[in-house]
Amino acid sequence: MHDEGDGAMNKRDMLKISATAAMSLMLSKGSMAQALAQPPADLARNEPFWAALRAHYRTDNRFINLENGFYCFQPDTILDAHFANVRAINGEASHYMRTKLEADVLKVRGQVARLAGCPVEELVVTRNTTESLDTIINGIDWKPGDKAVMATQDYGAMIDMFALQARRHGMVNRIVEVPLHPKSDAEIIDVYSAALTDRTRLLMVSHIVGGTGQVLPVKAICAMAQERGVPVMVDGAHSFAHLDFRIPDLGCDYYGASLHKWLSAPLGLGVLWVRRDRIAALWPMFGDASMADDDIRKLNHRGTHPIHSDLTLATAIAFHETIGASRKLARLRHLQSYWTSKVSVLPNIRLNTPADPARTCAIANVGVEGIAPAQLAAMLMDRYGIYTVAIDRGTVQGVRVTPQLYTSIAELDALVAALTAIARSA
Repeated sequence: MHDEGDGAMNKRDMLKISATAAMSLMLSKGSMAQALAQPPADLARNEPFWAALRAHYRTDNRFINLENGFYCFQPDTILDAHFANVRAINGEASHYMRTKLEADVLKVRGQVARLAGCPVEELVVTRNTTESLDTIINGIDWKPGDKAVMATQDYGAMIDMFALQARRHGMVNRIVEVPLHPKSDAEIIDVYSAALTDRTRLLMVSHIVGGTGQVLPVKAICAMAQERGVPVMVDGAHSFAHLDFRIPDLGCDYYGASLHKWLSAPLGLGVLWVRRDRIAALWPMFGDASMADDDIRKLNHRGTHPIHSDLTLATAIAFHETIGASRKLARLRHLQSYWTSKVSVLPNIRLNTPADPARTCAIANVGVEGIAPAQLAAMLMDRYGIYTVAIDRGTVQGVRVTPQLYTSIAELDALVAALTAIARSA
């Protein structure tokens, strides 16, 4: 029994390097090396390369999936590693959990920290963005009259947590409106700056606005807030493994993200980063007397959880890094601009995403005059077999379209044709 357990775990360790090997076999080592040697902008338009990569993403969908922003399923390499890790953990069971879990968790944290560009002492693996950021919101020692600032476009789960703190502690929430089509960074920065006061304890900013795909000038916003003495918490749900950056370079104090979105990791994985000097002042959401006040692990008491998902992160990271962050972002931006440039000239179409490429990513939001977001999403799915999600929040009224690396130009052409027909009949 013991030998079989060790063998299973050794097999799991071997899967950590499988992502690069699998992609090399899929494309052939020579053609892959040749393709990856291209400048990112050229590779972004190399359709044979992305068609070969697409074969690695297999689903049973009978529809075009353009809602990868909620959860992007795992490509075969990552899914195979996930299944192998499930079997390995299941085979060793309690012995693994009591003797090897802690060492493996530290390894996983180290791998994610390396990808994030931060010390492992500042990062923990969580279940999702909501858990990460709600841990911060709930962990601040709010006093009556303290203030927090956020935007209408921010994710509802965090806004709900802020509302709960207002009910519980008497703090005050200020919700601002971020312009959909800013002419400059200053236009956005001024919106947040005008909302800050000497009682503001926290500013929440989305790195990528989840409903529209607008990339906010987070680094500049953080610099402004720092001058005012206001800590910044960044919602990175859509930016981690999507944009090309390192967390500490943003200049924020807290950062949370999901790993099952753009990293294509198993469901139920996220990350929380806290600047080291901010850790001690935070109250844990779950009690853990074994950790020192300045140890970030005090914020990460997950109890007994599916560790096999955590172990699969090594393969997900390898897959991501084989493609490369800059190449990945170039392709995603190309996919977005491909379809938005075609529909932007149509009558009755309203794009809720900036046209400036520097302010964009894979995600974009489109509306049709006279058609409610939920109705538009239903029309796209029922009539054309295209799955999107309705966004009806503040000034944003449309459907979110989120391609991923496996998305084909033919699928985007189908979207353009569908929107053309709907817009002309509106």
